[in-house]
Amino acid sequence: MQIVSSRLFRVVLPFVVLVAAGAANADEFDGVRALIRAQMAEQHVLGMSVAVARDGKIVWEEGFGLSDVEHRVSANANTVYSVASVTKPIVATALMIASERRKIDLDRPVNAYLGSAKLTAWVGNAADATVRRVASQTAGLPEHYHFFYTDEPGHVPSMDETIRRYGNITTPPGERFQYSNLGYGVLGYVLSRASGKSLRDVLKDEVFRPLGMKNAQFGADACARCAVRYNDDGIPLPRYAFDHPGASAAWVSAHDLVLFGLFHAGTSLPQQGHILSDAGRRDMQVIPADQQRGYGIGWNVWRHPSGYTVIFHGGTMPGVSADLTIIPEKRIVVAVVANRSSGLPFRINDEIIYNTLLPQPPAKAAQPKPPAPESTKPDSMPSKDLVGLWIGAVHTYQGLRPLRLEIHDSGEVDVTLSGTTAKLNKASFPRSGLSGEFNGELGISDARPDSLLALSLIQRSGRLTGVVTAYSRPGRRIEYGLSQWTEVSRQ
Repeated sequence: MQIVSSRLFRVVLPFVVLVAAGAANADEFDGVRALIRAQMAEQHVLGMSVAVARDGKIVWEEGFGLSDVEHRVSANANTVYSVASVTKPIVATALMIASERRKIDLDRPVNAYLGSAKLTAWVGNAADATVRRVASQTAGLPEHYHFFYTDEPGHVPSMDETIRRYGNITTPPGERFQYSNLGYGVLGYVLSRASGKSLRDVLKDEVFRPLGMKNAQFGADACARCAVRYNDDGIPLPRYAFDHPGASAAWVSAHDLVLFGLFHAGTSLPQQGHILSDAGRRDMQVIPADQQRGYGIGWNVWRHPSGYTVIFHGGTMPGVSADLTIIPEKRIVVAVVANRSSGLPFRINDEIIYNTLLPQPPAKAAQPKPPAPESTKPDSMPSKDLVGLWIGAVHTYQGLRPLRLEIHDSGEVDVTLSGTTAKLNKASFPRSGLSGEFNGELGISDARPDSLLALSLIQRSGRLTGVVTAYSRPGRRIEYGLSQWTEVSRQ
């Protein structure tokens, strides 16, 4: 990775701290404003924009720092940022519109809407991977992301090709939540096929234009007026695309995100169109009654201990961080976006909501999970039925890769993939399964030979099944997280 000299921050950051576009219109946000400036300097975040709505009105919106350092462009509330996974609730909204117009049935198998390439079920039944389950991240698709930078070789494959390579259902549909960018890539493709239009035009016609989101757009390429994406050293990232645009390819300003949020809060502005019924909008925010937290249709949902419901979605990828939070009962919407991958937008969002508008802890991001009692911690040592030799294969799209696991009663695990043996680092044994990571070559053209490989297996019917996921090496540019079906049997 290229390293920038410290001089850049000495020159640029004082300017970043002092520049703020958009006059303040509410003194209650002065403390947040000061925190933003201080933390931007400390965390080297170059540009950030904030917008807040309460009781159906936008009460504060402001930009801080620079959206484009080279051209000295100040950030403001209408600066358009790449918003990463905040794309998902936007695509989910278009999906619900298509459902209400009977172009898509949420409870049909998603494969019914695909072309020649279909999702493949290695466990369970592909027919149970409904559109609704893909949208709620319960269809059994594993982790996936794949970035294609313009200064590197390679091109973005078609969606059909991506599905052929990575459209593997690796846990039974409906069994559990697994966050997957591929799922929303598939849903974007479904929307395009069902409408006969590009996903860009679907979102423009059905969501952006009716809701008054005048600056919002969709696509991998940045526009001339969009915020530049910066790496952790303050260097502009080259443009990049990905094979899951329906998960990640929206570009939206903080102002427009709040307009979108006002609709989902049920407090639309008078000039906004009626794009979805109240029942359809609320259906996106439903999680099982016995869950305090869950994932609806495109939204994270949290039942706050104080009795109200919080719906939200964040997004982080190279040069991007964004957070949109809505509390319908309190009629609050907050959007924070930045042009660097950072946890700052999430902290600022919580500061605005829980320390300014609703000063009642705990904040959602800080809610600790209670520690497991000592007697129920199974992760450090394998159970007796795991100890021993397991042999099988990783099923890659370019062929089988022989896999051998030797699990010792000490908790050490030897992994032999395609004849090369390595120790499994960070080995743990959750739910009578096995997870850990090792260095190796997965043997697919999409992943480098020196990838970091992560193993995640569950014991089912005498086998260990799951995925091996190849990640680009730590310390390099984030490029991929590519999962392939894996199964081994006890010898």
